[in-house]
Amino acid sequence: MAHAADDARGWTAVAALAVAGAATAWPLGRTRSASPSSWPSEPPPSSAQAPSIHRLQARLDHLPVAAWVLTHDRLQALSSRAHRLASPAGVRDRAALEALLRGTRGDSGRADDGAVVLDTERGEERWLLRRQALSNDGQAETLIALIPLEHELELESLDAWRQLVQVLTHEIMNSLTPIRSLSGTAVELLDDPAIGSDASLRADLRQAVHAVALRAQSLADFVATYREVSRWPAPRLAPVDLEALFARLRQSVAADWAARGGEARFETAHTGLRLMADEGQLEQALIALIANAAQATAAVAAPRLWVEGRQGRGGRLHLSVRDNGPGVEAGLERRIFLPFFTTRAGGQGIGLTVVRQLVHGMGGRVRHVRPMAGGASFVLVF
Repeated sequence: MAHAADDARGWTAVAALAVAGAATAWPLGRTRSASPSSWPSEPPPSSAQAPSIHRLQARLDHLPVAAWVLTHDRLQALSSRAHRLASPAGVRDRAALEALLRGTRGDSGRADDGAVVLDTERGEERWLLRRQALSNDGQAETLIALIPLEHELELESLDAWRQLVQVLTHEIMNSLTPIRSLSGTAVELLDDPAIGSDASLRADLRQAVHAVALRAQSLADFVATYREVSRWPAPRLAPVDLEALFARLRQSVAADWAARGGEARFETAHTGLRLMADEGQLEQALIALIANAAQATAAVAAPRLWVEGRQGRGGRLHLSVRDNGPGVEAGLERRIFLPFFTTRAGGQGIGLTVVRQLVHGMGGRVRHVRPMAGGASFVLVF
């Protein structure tokens, strides 16, 4: 992924700017917050300096990276992204984050710079850790930056797959169109008595050419299906009432699950749950996950489906679709979202790709969770 490496280098440059800015602003910022006895040699900023300090601090606060400064044992956030990462809507384990930043992660000793995986409320996310040691007025400090990689890598991966699908479908359709046309023409010509008087030969030729025409049509239908992966319109975000959405879904699928001797349950943890989304695309994503659950439980005597909506920490909305099927085979958790990947005979391998694309387009994330009770669970986080 050459582009991913370029993005990482770009973000590293941003982090370098963040570090440079923090190094400049930190003495000024702490002058305002420290007591006179703590920093006797640093005069308070003049009235002329104050606006510049405020502007610099505002710029630091809006850095697109999570930045901290470590002075002795004191760790202080420099950007709003750092505050958000340590908030209830950020990482699940704040102590683990602090140990990572301080460079003391459990038995492994000091944490080196490089790619790290953080367990957040949105699922596992990849970040790039960078440190920069410096001396400020004779005092050793360490500037730390966490650069987000997950969103950029997922966007790049989706764009690459979309481009691949577009190229393949364009080229294949260019080949199939003349094949289909010529096959139809050949069939018409074979009906002309002038072609020959050998009925047996004509019958064989007709059968062969007809088979080519059918195959061409089948391939055209096949390509048309995959073409839809790259043709979803941009989402139109508006408030979505989850209870109303769940009621429609229940009406659509509950009877089918009951007919198989099972049950489909749709629940919201609180009344009045709403989110900003494209209602049609959100419904399509949930329908695709429900269809996957139905296929996964096809051999289960008493199939069960649970579709739940709840509010997580930090106000994030979690939608989960869970079943009691055999679950995703260990080691395939990341591959199941790749276009064309499938473990089901006759499967097309685009269902979860479409789900991921739709949810991602609405600003959400989708991840697979392995429930303790077995089966499979897919969680949409907004």
